[in-house]
Amino acid sequence: MSVNLQVNDTWISEDEYLEGELISEIKHEYIDGHVYAMAGASRNHERIAGNIFGELRSFLKNKPCEPFSSDIKIKVGSKFFYPDVMVICDEQSPHEYYTEAPVIIVEVLSKSSRRIDETTKRIAYQGIPSLKEYVLIEQDFVDVEICRKSEGWVSRHFFWGDSVYFEAVDLTLTVAGIYDRVDNDEVRGFLLEKQQISKISNG
Repeated sequence: MSVNLQVNDTWISEDEYLEGELISEIKHEYIDGHVYAMAGASRNHERIAGNIFGELRSFLKNKPCEPFSSDIKIKVGSKFFYPDVMVICDEQSPHEYYTEAPVIIVEVLSKSSRRIDETTKRIAYQGIPSLKEYVLIEQDFVDVEICRKSEGWVSRHFFWGDSVYFEAVDLTLTVAGIYDRVDNDEVRGFLLEKQQISKISNG
């Protein structure tokens, strides 16, 4: 997710928040009556979120599950969040702009967003009855963390060279694919090593 900055301390109702989001030029998240503005995301953030969303969209075509990017909200109790990517399956909901029943939630981490993604959101998301997997992906280095309900929400980490299984939709992605086009020190190092090995093999 992007950086969150509190707009003001004035308490507003959920209805006021939802009505305001329809006309606002920027997105806000809502936590227990308080509204927080969302700042812009980095290129690496968008690359990772786009890679995940693209793979899910292609894989889930003509299937009952559907992926959504960061323009659709999740309602958790008295909170509304914009996850980077999520998947919804067979939801019968009257709400056009938010869901209460995702099966997968993906958040792309940054230094500024890590605290809320790993604390406030983790606690809130794990209370969603439908949720099967919460995925946290670092953008500044290579690390994909998956917490599954079926495993008691214990964290499992995946790194370069690994494959990641998304149990909720039966999809496997490589970590390299998730980080396609991402430019950070670790990715550059892995790609350089791969090129050197290729030269030796072909030499």
